[in-house]
Formats: sequence, structure tokens, C-alpha cells
Amino acid sequence: MAKAILMPKQGNTVESCYLSEWLVKEGDEITVGTPLFGYETDKATFTYESEEAGTILKCLVQDGDIVPVLTAVCIVGKPGEAIDDLFPDASLDPSTAAVSEETETVTLSDEIITPTVIEKNGSGASPRAKRLARRLDLDIAEIPATGPNGRILEKDVQAAFANHQSPQPKKSQENSSLYTIKPLSNIRRLIGKTMTDSLAGSAQLTHSLSYDATQVLAYHQALKKQSIEGALPRITLNDIMLFAVSRVLLKHPELNAHFIDQSICTFHHVELGIATDTPRGLMVPTLRQADTLSLASIALKSKELTSEAIAGNIDPDLLKNGSFTISNLGSLDIEHFTPIINPPQTGILGVNTIMTQVRMDKNQGVVFYQAMGLSLTYDHRALDGAQASRFLKDLKLYLEAFPDQIEQDPVGLK
Repeated sequence: MAKAILMPKQGNTVESCYLSEWLVKEGDEITVGTPLFGYETDKATFTYESEEAGTILKCLVQDGDIVPVLTAVCIVGKPGEAIDDLFPDASLDPSTAAVSEETETVTLSDEIITPTVIEKNGSGASPRAKRLARRLDLDIAEIPATGPNGRILEKDVQAAFANHQSPQPKKSQENSSLYTIKPLSNIRRLIGKTMTDSLAGSAQLTHSLSYDATQVLAYHQALKKQSIEGALPRITLNDIMLFAVSRVLLKHPELNAHFIDQSICTFHHVELGIATDTPRGLMVPTLRQADTLSLASIALKSKELTSEAIAGNIDPDLLKNGSFTISNLGSLDIEHFTPIINPPQTGILGVNTIMTQVRMDKNQGVVFYQAMGLSLTYDHRALDGAQASRFLKDLKLYLEAFPDQIEQDPVGLK
């Protein structure tokens, strides 16, 4: 019996996915485990492997379509098997359902729906097309229409988004050999929109200081030996920073918070976002309840999260609901930067490279020491400069006395 293959649901918050590439075509024989298509959420990429065996009888969507989750993307069955009885109205072929003037939804069953478009007589755009265009930040007036009487359909918006048909700089024919225009990827567009909205919708200010990293560096070297001997996992300077921030942040609830609709939502635990550079762009996986984890657990869990983000197979729910974010560019030799808040969070900490600094000591005279810079960007709507500065000072003092701090911590190293 023919069966529909559905677009998987990746996480509780994902409503639709971008079908990036078909890996099979109509008429192909497949078995359980055959890769059928690649698909993307706004943060991660996946490959769907078939749970059915048979023949691809019909592909219901195309490369580049944005498909709601739990929506049929293809039909699998025996060669020559009729599939018309899967549809409420046998006259409605999935490939032509988008231009029907009387149908709002074409279903395969009560729980399976095919890609649909609200289609009625008249000019303009369908309600679904308008909603999708707003969600994708596309100008509905610039989208080519394929519906009756010049009506813009949902599939037109999908096509415009997938093919980047929203307004772009026009190529100069005479100078086209001098440059290459590369359309923005899906995730690049979303990152750009999120960052622009963040700056436009909040009052961001950055405070910076540095701390004496002498104790932290010595402690890190001691941990390396235990890691080599197998007593501990590999613990990085960034892991130490994650641990320190998770402890200090609880004393500053206005920074462990979301600013939503003129209200501040403070978290009971530190849901720590880790800004991660991936081949597809910036992602921020969330280390859940970091304040309850030992340093060794933070090292293990943070590497697992970032590895999954880099590989593109992270659970989308782990990219949501962080209460505060750390962005570490120290390994790239960055001396200072102003990180942008990941909304609706109220703060983000930038971690800079280690540099040699000088101070005067009354007994030793000129003293050279290793210092690490910290840059805190905060939302001035949620807290004032003095509050933000107190957090930075507390973090500085915590890190400068780190060996003592971790020994006194209820969870500690292991």
C-alpha cells in the first residue's frame, strides 16, 4: 500500500523546513535507510533516511520549497500503484493543487497535509502568502505572481525566498567579469535580520575591562596534566570562563534575563548560550542549567553541543531559550570587540585574547602579567551602567581567585 513520507518535525519550536535537495527521483527504488532528501531548519541541516521500502511514485515538493513539518513530501509504494485514493478529491493532483481557486487545503489524511496555498479570485496576495512574506522579511510587492488574475500565492513567496528573488543589486553587464554576486544563504539572511533587529530594537552599550589571568593560566596548566593522565576530560580556558560566568551571573539576575514586552523575565538557572562558528554561520547552542554543572561536566557538554552545531545535526530546541551568551574570539587574537545581544537576552559577554600588560607594584616595581580582556554588551532598558559594571567587576575578582573559588563551589571540578 502506498504511503506518504512526511517532513520530519525537528524540535518543538520548528514549524517548517527548507527542502534543500532531493537525493532520489521519481521511479527510484529505495530501501529502509536510503537517504531521500536534505532539509534545513533556520539553524541546522539534516538528511532524511527512509523508513519505508519501495518505489518513489511521486515527489510532491521541489528543491528549495519551504515545507511545513508533518507535511507529505513524496509517495512511496509499488510501481504502478494508484495513489489517487490518497487524496480527498482524486481530480486534485498535488502538482496543480496550488492553483486551485476553490481549495484551501489538500490533505492526504486527517494528519497529513500537502503543501498548500490559499487561492481565491481577485488580485493581490493570499493571506498565507502575506504571512509567510512577513515572516521571511520579503517585500510582497516585489514577488512575481503565478496565481489567477495576478494573485501572489504562498508558493510564489517560497520560490522568491529559495531563489533569492527579493530586491538585489542588479548586475552590470559590462562589469560582470569584475565581481561575483553570491546570494545570501538562508541562515545568513536570518543572522542578518536577527542582528539588525537586535540593534534597532534595544539600547545596547558595551563596557570593557581586563583581569589578571595569572592564576587561571596556572590552574589550566595543572588541569592539562590530569587530562593527559585520563583523570579529567580536556578542559579549555573557555570552559573555565563558562563555569565562572555561570556562578557570577546568578548574583546579577537582570543580566540572566529576557526583555519582553516592557517586562523582564529573570531565569532561575543560567541557560548559557555558547556562540559557535560553524560552516553555515553563527549558531548559539544552549548549555542548560550551567550553574548546576561541575567544570568537568561543562567541558564535556559544551564540546558536545558545539560539535553538533558545527556538524549541523543539533536539536533545534537546543538553540533556543538561552538566558545569556558568551562569545569567545580570543583564539583569533581579537583584542577588543563589541558583541551584539542575542535577543531577547539582556546581555552578552565578549572574551578577548590574552595580552601582556604592565602594572606598578610597591614592592616589585614594574610587573608584567598576562591579562584577558572582557567586553560586556547589555541592554540599557533592562539595567543601568553601574549594574553592568558590578557584574564585570565581580567576574574579574572571581577569575583572579579561580583556584580558591572552584574549591569552595558545591559542585566543583568533577
